[in-house]
Amino acid sequence: MKSTRIIAAALLVVGSGLVLHIAQAQQPGIQRTDLLQRDLGVPEREVVQVRVDFDREAVAPMHSHPGEEIAYVLEGSLEYQLEGKPPVTLKAGDDLFIPAGTAHSAKNVGGGKAAELATYIVKKGAPLVAPVR
Repeated sequence: MKSTRIIAAALLVVGSGLVLHIAQAQQPGIQRTDLLQRDLGVPEREVVQVRVDFDREAVAPMHSHPGEEIAYVLEGSLEYQLEGKPPVTLKAGDDLFIPAGTAHSAKNVGGGKAAELATYIVKKGAPLVAPVR
């Protein structure tokens, strides 16, 4: 009986994490493509690289990451809002460094689709995205 409760609790925790990951990955108008995940030579750190495609006017709401993010705009125009700073609009070929734990959002402000290459240097095993409420 006790082991059944432990298994049920473990499944609930794992299932909750998967639902959160799926919900974040399935923002309306935003498609994420995981490209790379590798350990670094620094203990407990890894690099994760993701392509994020934004439909017209799509918004990634305020969130943060457990490490640094380097955003490189591949196409279109994206407006980034970093906590405590004025918004900045980047076009294809521009990049932005987002410090660890900084709340930020991104919005497609161009006339068509937009895309970014997001590279994260993060704590290994930590959730990649944390929503800000």
